[in-house]
Amino acid sequence: MALALPISRFPCKLLSPPCLWQEADNTLQLIKYLIVSFAIQRKVTAVTKRVDFTISGQWNVTVVDENGKEESTVFDAVMVCIGHHVKQHLPLDSFPGIDRFKGPYMHSREYKEPWEYRDKCVLVIGIGNSGGDIAVEVSRHAAQVYLSTRRGAWVINRISDNGYPLDIVTIRRYLNVIPIPEALMNFLAERKINSRFNHSNYGLQASHRFKNQIPTINDELSNRIITGSVIVKPNVAEFSETGAIFDDGTKVDNLDFIIFATGYSFDFPFLEVDHTLTVRGNVVSLYKNVFLPSLPRPTLAIIGLAQPRGALFPVSEMQGRWTTRIFKGLAKLPDSTGMKKDITEKREALKKRYVDSQRHTLQVDYITYMDEIGELIGVKPRFLPLFLRDPALALSVFFEPCTPYQYRLGG
Repeated sequence: MALALPISRFPCKLLSPPCLWQEADNTLQLIKYLIVSFAIQRKVTAVTKRVDFTISGQWNVTVVDENGKEESTVFDAVMVCIGHHVKQHLPLDSFPGIDRFKGPYMHSREYKEPWEYRDKCVLVIGIGNSGGDIAVEVSRHAAQVYLSTRRGAWVINRISDNGYPLDIVTIRRYLNVIPIPEALMNFLAERKINSRFNHSNYGLQASHRFKNQIPTINDELSNRIITGSVIVKPNVAEFSETGAIFDDGTKVDNLDFIIFATGYSFDFPFLEVDHTLTVRGNVVSLYKNVFLPSLPRPTLAIIGLAQPRGALFPVSEMQGRWTTRIFKGLAKLPDSTGMKKDITEKREALKKRYVDSQRHTLQVDYITYMDEIGELIGVKPRFLPLFLRDPALALSVFFEPCTPYQYRLGG
């Protein structure tokens, strides 16, 4: 995605494809540089509050290096940046008979190369982004790929109108403020998506509306389905020794492999805080997905624990900008009651909007969330003052893609 540039510096020509590719390369180089420079290859085994935490807010951080040597250091503040794709979610108890299946099965996290499945019969369970990508890749080598889905999916392209990346076209401020009824938005989005290929004809018709679940992004799935390389099936009712029986009564025998693309879960086993950081079903109580309301000193922040409809890197950077100001005392958090009230309201809104699933517990809208955090640190773009100072720039901010550079215009 084009808006996934990791740092909100002002770029070369934003919409020039060579520049976008160069930024992607720079992202990988940046990650490698950070790993080497900050010894990230060391494993953190414990983060615990100091005895005088209520006064100092300090933490003991214990790490182990590649040679097994343990070291403990005192830090004034800690950012936890593990993200939410931490542990493979493999709900085998939801698939009766899996213990009888004689072939190998694995989680999508273990998937490496598609040619390992040459001339095999493969079942992929789950139609999120991982499931769709794996089904497409494996279908070029396997004898047959089956793709199982419980409730279908809305499948969209990475590339949108006029060849621009999807988020370049859709994540714009004017689209975020126009009061379009959700029913109308669903109708327009579903009609546009079905104009590319009718989901009912491809066995992908979703049981939910477009805005009630994260769409699947895949450019090739429909092509693989129309050629018969991928066959879409409903949810697995049970497994036999050699195959699977599906909810519609159909059977597939002689399965060679099963790949569970069933998502991820997360937890913080190294953090010793208190019961308020307990994670259940990917639900955790954090103010703006970052701060624990129960801590007497706000010196612990969780960064990247959000799933935006848009790019995560700018969201994580914005969280980091906010967090450093909290740590320095340049910005303050509401009291515990205010933070808990915000958490409850956000959680209830998610329940009303999305299908009940642990993949939606961290969902945020890109512009809304970026503006919320930006407002807290004074970097949210102010349209009227900007319009009076530079009308052309203001109109660009309002009508053009909402890039992270907008949050460097002021504050």
